[in-house]
Amino acid sequence: MAGTVLDVGTGVVVIAVVWIAALVMGLMLLRASGTARLGVIPLFLLALTITLVLVFFPRSPETPVPFKDIEIVDTLFIGRYVLLAVTAAVFMFGIFMLVPFHLLEPVYAKELKTH
Repeated sequence: MAGTVLDVGTGVVVIAVVWIAALVMGLMLLRASGTARLGVIPLFLLALTITLVLVFFPRSPETPVPFKDIEIVDTLFIGRYVLLAVTAAVFMFGIFMLVPFHLLEPVYAKELKTH
């Protein structure tokens, strides 16, 4: 299934993230002094509103759409073979240049060092 994260829908993950963020922010606001503590109430109501909107107004239908056969078309067929031909030509050129520059290079005898 394409729209799942950890085998649950993305909406469930969004709701979990919203409530985790609300919990963390609420704990930080409760540690504050003065009237900042009252910021927990609108934060809770905002998280509740986001949850209710996501639950009651889903983006996709509950029933899956009927299966449609997928036609696979290779649109890069010619480009892939041109790339393969260029790669093969460069490889063959490298192999043929190996012969005169490496395999046919003369090996000279070294001088004997006498004391």
